[in-house]
Amino acid sequence: MSQVHALSDDQVTGELKKMTAFIEQEAKEKANEIRLKADEEFAIEKSKLVRQETATIDTSYEKKFKQASMSQQITRSTVANKTRIKVLSARQELLNRLFEDASKKLQDVAKDKGKYQGLLKNLILEGAYALSEDKLQVKARKADSDVVKKAIDDAQSEYKSKIDKEVTITIDEKDPLPEGSAGGVIIVGSGGRIDINNTFEERLKLLETDALPSIRVLLFGENQNRHFRD
Repeated sequence: MSQVHALSDDQVTGELKKMTAFIEQEAKEKANEIRLKADEEFAIEKSKLVRQETATIDTSYEKKFKQASMSQQITRSTVANKTRIKVLSARQELLNRLFEDASKKLQDVAKDKGKYQGLLKNLILEGAYALSEDKLQVKARKADSDVVKKAIDDAQSEYKSKIDKEVTITIDEKDPLPEGSAGGVIIVGSGGRIDINNTFEERLKLLETDALPSIRVLLFGENQNRHFRD
């Protein structure tokens, strides 16, 4: 039968030291394991947060960049439109002054009787060709009565020579053009139902409408933004 020997104080102390050292080692290893895991989790969470913040910053920057670009485009477009409107307005003012000046100078046309008679003849002929009737009347200013009669004689002769047909043209004494008119004539046919207004004021209006595109090109050049031409 074996005997159990009691441990001496030194032996007990030695065993306690071994147990304490073992516990301390286990604790250190556990603490180190916890620290490594915590560092790893911290690094993962840190990387995640950095990615999230980076994505947020990128999204915010992209949004602000788009807003800035849009704002810049709107500003550029607004400035361009305002500039274009100012240019068009200035051009229109110039054209208006041009036709206003032309209107004021219409009164001077009748001062040269020789040229005025030839002009009246052509205006009367134009109406005669268009109406193509045997009898026509002409409305004119009373002050132009003599020169209109001569123009009528010339127009009748040329009309016959051109188309070998007689036309009788008389002055409408009852309904003359107002004395404030710049001149010209109104040719009346079909018993007063049809007339051709060849007064200077009306011809200037037609010129303003029909010749305006050509005048714009002459003054300002071709419109580079225009894709189609007549």
